[in-house]
Amino acid sequence: MDIDVKMLLFTLLTFFSPSILAQFDDSDLEDDNLSDLTDFDLDLAPRRVPRQVKAMLTKESKPHIQELSIKTTIISRYAFTAVSCTLLNRHSAAAEGVFQFQIPAAAYISNFTMIIGGRIYASDVRPKEKKVKQEKGGEAKPPNKGEGDQGSEAEMELFRMAASIPGRNLAVFLLTYEELLQRRLGQYEHVTSLRPLQLVSRLSVDITVVEHSSITYLEVLPLRNGKASGAAAKGASANAKTQGNTGNPTPPVTTAIKQNKNVCKITFNPNIVQQAQITTSGILGDFVVRYDVEREMGIGDIQVLNGHFVHYFAPKDLRPGDHFNFVSFSNRIKMWKPKSLVPVTPLNVRDAKKFIYMLTPTGGTDINGAMQTGSSLLSDYLSTSEGGQNSVSLIIFLTDGRPTVGVLESPLILGNTRAAVRESSCVFTIGLGNDLDFRLLERMALENCGMSRRIHEDADASAMLKGFYDEIGTPLLSDIRINYPEDSVQYVTQHLFSNYFNGSEIVIAGKLTNQSAGSLHVQVTASSSDKSIILETDVPLRQREVETERHVKTAAEVGVKAGAAGLTDSVGSLAKDFVERVWGFLSVKEGLRERLRSHTSAEREGHTQQATNLSVAYHFLTPLTSLVVEKPQVLPDGTMAGPDPTPTPGPIPDTDKASSANELSEDSEVDTPQSLHRNENQSGRKTSGVAKTTGQVQKKPVKKSITLSRTSADGDPHFVVEFPLSKLAVCFNINGEPGHILRLVSDHRHSGVTVNGALIGAPAPAGSHKQQRTYFSTITIVVKQPSHAYIEITPKKVILDGRDRMILPCDTTVSVESGGLAVAIMGKSNVTVTIGGTISFVILVHQYKNPAPYQRDHLGFYISQSKGLSPSCHGLLGQFLFEDVSLAELPVNGTSPGDKVSTVLKVKGRSVPVVQKTRRIYSGTQSVDCWFARNNAAKLVDGEYENYVVSHLFDTGDWPHGDNRA
Repeated sequence: MDIDVKMLLFTLLTFFSPSILAQFDDSDLEDDNLSDLTDFDLDLAPRRVPRQVKAMLTKESKPHIQELSIKTTIISRYAFTAVSCTLLNRHSAAAEGVFQFQIPAAAYISNFTMIIGGRIYASDVRPKEKKVKQEKGGEAKPPNKGEGDQGSEAEMELFRMAASIPGRNLAVFLLTYEELLQRRLGQYEHVTSLRPLQLVSRLSVDITVVEHSSITYLEVLPLRNGKASGAAAKGASANAKTQGNTGNPTPPVTTAIKQNKNVCKITFNPNIVQQAQITTSGILGDFVVRYDVEREMGIGDIQVLNGHFVHYFAPKDLRPGDHFNFVSFSNRIKMWKPKSLVPVTPLNVRDAKKFIYMLTPTGGTDINGAMQTGSSLLSDYLSTSEGGQNSVSLIIFLTDGRPTVGVLESPLILGNTRAAVRESSCVFTIGLGNDLDFRLLERMALENCGMSRRIHEDADASAMLKGFYDEIGTPLLSDIRINYPEDSVQYVTQHLFSNYFNGSEIVIAGKLTNQSAGSLHVQVTASSSDKSIILETDVPLRQREVETERHVKTAAEVGVKAGAAGLTDSVGSLAKDFVERVWGFLSVKEGLRERLRSHTSAEREGHTQQATNLSVAYHFLTPLTSLVVEKPQVLPDGTMAGPDPTPTPGPIPDTDKASSANELSEDSEVDTPQSLHRNENQSGRKTSGVAKTTGQVQKKPVKKSITLSRTSADGDPHFVVEFPLSKLAVCFNINGEPGHILRLVSDHRHSGVTVNGALIGAPAPAGSHKQQRTYFSTITIVVKQPSHAYIEITPKKVILDGRDRMILPCDTTVSVESGGLAVAIMGKSNVTVTIGGTISFVILVHQYKNPAPYQRDHLGFYISQSKGLSPSCHGLLGQFLFEDVSLAELPVNGTSPGDKVSTVLKVKGRSVPVVQKTRRIYSGTQSVDCWFARNNAAKLVDGEYENYVVSHLFDTGDWPHGDNRA
């Protein structure tokens, strides 16, 4: 923190303390010069503001926080938090405004946006550049997360962003982050940090909890002062009046709680005077909500939404007997009870305490020797009849230093530990203080099925040690395996667990391969202290999905009723896919853990790439990504800089394309997304391909456009089939139903390729003859050869599952190749999939910045090369690839010369009435003259519409009536 702020806080603290404020009465309230407070937009009448508070506000030289709104929606343990902070610059000259906010260490930021001087500055999550010096101000300062994310649950990380605010103007900072609440000691805890470092005109916290099971316990704690941020916090802590110190555990003043069986709404809205009664520093502390839900014996709770599932498993308490020992280590190793473990009895506990009290530091740290001794003790005990086949073995390793005696190299210590433990026990590590190798402790725990914690020097070590042991001190189950049928699920997160501890929870997520399946069989196997356990059942998927959809809808309704619509919208759009985001969140965590425990550079790089791709796809700020945002510039006259923004660090994909397509009239058959086609001179837009150079802005070379076939399905959807041999094109429409999945290309038996497309719905434009529109929201390509692969494409991302799993965002330019399969993405434009060099598909990405009600982000499918497909290929498009057609004219009435005639298309021995039409393709950039078949392509395509509707996105079943030669 800079000197000005330190001096300001010092002045406020010496002249205005809570003890003075507590004695205020009406005589302390001023009536004069009330207009001085109008700029601050206080949440109470100016005449009711104490003169000391008024003096603090009017003398403030830096931008004032006019509003700080924090809204959290928790759906089945997964929390979405949106923070909105409005800063007011009351002065005529530009001033720097600083937004900083503490987020939980285990959370991921998913969005950050600034609105300054009427301009919007949105952030972008990109893979972190290696060894690149960043320009100051171009990149937001992210939380300092460790890769393993194994820190204490109480730890908070600081996000900070500074920006220049024009005089007499406002700046709005919007931050969104997500976290999966972990169950510890029988409860979930959600923490909101309230440390704005100044009094806030309007402060509000809104928390909505929606759970599938009944909420059995709910508590809002008094404001909790943990480790504060910066020097200001240390100076202010003496004057901060913490509620609850008198022993009365009441919620903070103004807290309101509304609760029913499954839903809880909590609000905290202290006005500026009430804030000052708590503390004048602006460091209120942590607003903490704890709760738990009802759970029954069985396989746990499974929730389903949009093709993904999440499984919560937390059985009720069991209790094994315990045996223990202590090993002290410095420059020598000493055991409390040589070569034995003793039962937990009052006498043994008393003697163990004496042993600990008598320990004195003698210098040196032999980490390797201590681990070898502890592992040997456990191994010897387990080999006895007393050890028990199903007992759970734990090594809790605590140190405050680095290895200085014996083996010093971390790789050797890790290898020796693995060899000694031999997967017979789990290692839990605790690092005390700052002078230690915490990365070594993290890896030691991760490689041996344990967890790690770090306790900083200024923390309450005794309380944190007790809390950590309370978490792991009661292992109920071991060797937990949660099984699902291989043909029913895919991409399942960790489902094998060494231990389950009392009061915790196991969470698994994955994708359903068949969304129309009626049930999912789940089996849980585990061992307790005296028996083996098998739990299994069939979960009704459709019922669970309906229940999950209802809870998501409830969460949105509760937020809106509470007046939270402004920030609820940003959270609501993410919450609609909360199950998928739980999967993404867990998958990133898992990738980071695997990366940390990797033993080879190739293995590490594979996990790094996987975790990076997932982080970018879900817009998570993780240790592998950077949050890049354009730096606002205020000109000397106080206005914001114009259309040529300062380049931000890192590469920017080529996304701008000048095109006449954005001039299309509304009756055109192709909707043109504004984000795809725009003029380069539009104000407030980024120039494509800018890179940071020495005082220069350079453009990257323009990439060549891709050549496409006209055989396609795009728009509403409109189909075009090109017949090169006949030198004509045929077009038709398919009026599908939202939610249906259509077979576009079916050649799995021969070339091994299948293409399906999922439809979404939208209302039709006013005056249209249609009742609704449909678009392709997802295109899937299944490849059987040369190697098996699944490709899923949406307007946001491409998921490639082959030899490796990769998730690639559609707003970046990248290409990958694996086993004869190539995927190339041109950012915000198209995706090209090439199979074996003889089959190519191009998927156009249509995104709208400001969509009309009848518009949806969607995809267009084009067959670029079909040489590798077989003559037996089928599907709505595939059935025509090797056909020859012709046109004929037939008289409408009679056979006399001069009678009116109609045109028919001769295809597969059938005569199909057609009319001439012009259709726009390639996002409206080209036109094609085609013969249009009406009535949902009746007689043109084989069979009926229902024959092309498949059960799920990766369905590769054969055409029910044989190939198109039948």
